[in-house]
Amino acid sequence: MSEAPARITLRELSRTAREGGRFSCLTCYDATTARWLEAAGVEVLLVGDTAAEVILGFPSTIHAPLGLLVALTAAVRRGAPSRVVMADMPFMSYQADDAEALRNAARFMTEGQADCVKIEADRLHAPLVERMARAGIPVVAHVGSKPQQSKLKGGYASSGRTAESAMRILNDAAALEAAGASMILVEACPAEVAAMVVERSTVPVIGCGAGPACHGQVVVLHDLVGLSAWQPSFARPAAALGESLEQAARAWRDRVRRGDLGEHPYRIPADELARLQQLAGSSA
Repeated sequence: MSEAPARITLRELSRTAREGGRFSCLTCYDATTARWLEAAGVEVLLVGDTAAEVILGFPSTIHAPLGLLVALTAAVRRGAPSRVVMADMPFMSYQADDAEALRNAARFMTEGQADCVKIEADRLHAPLVERMARAGIPVVAHVGSKPQQSKLKGGYASSGRTAESAMRILNDAAALEAAGASMILVEACPAEVAAMVVERSTVPVIGCGAGPACHGQVVVLHDLVGLSAWQPSFARPAAALGESLEQAARAWRDRVRRGDLGEHPYRIPADELARLQQLAGSSA
């Protein structure tokens, strides 16, 4: 019997970053997939609000319900008990009121058994990050491109492509780390900007389309395995599961049409079948 994988913690991720190592992160939304990702050695599983898109079929991440993400976080924890599980706090679960944000974050930590929560933030969220950290809630501060704010720009867009916007990313990351953020996540910005974030940070930095300097790298699992209709350029597919799934479904469809289901596994003894036929006949 193989030994259970060693438990990975935020402390271990910090040590990896300090020593110049790298760690991987993938989105995950169910226990079965989490089990396989744990077996593959992926260190961090992000229960992302991208569930709104890849599971529920909505056009953006703002449609992810809080209760659903809490339940999915718990499922991922059950599937991968040794991994770092990061829970995405969905749209309007933390923006309206700090007290509500703390209660919602606590749900991810208790009901969902998450190791940390992620919020899309800028330096104005520093007081909230400080309150969360003081309450014992590890926070991953998501800077750069913020999908929950995509409506403001008419769609998803990269960030940090001018000196001024790049400085905002650097200032946001610094303020949020100073407030107690356990990690920084930088999304969709030039590699040079992310490298400056890494250089100035003392906590692990995860990149999502932010270049190779980051300590960790995250992509949406569906992009990695070829299940997405649109492929981000920074998430090169490592498999073509969409095509494989389609082929398997076609094969099943054809078998059903031919009546080719193989040997049926469930039998009724001859005497019981005779009794059934007698009972059915008498009740007709």
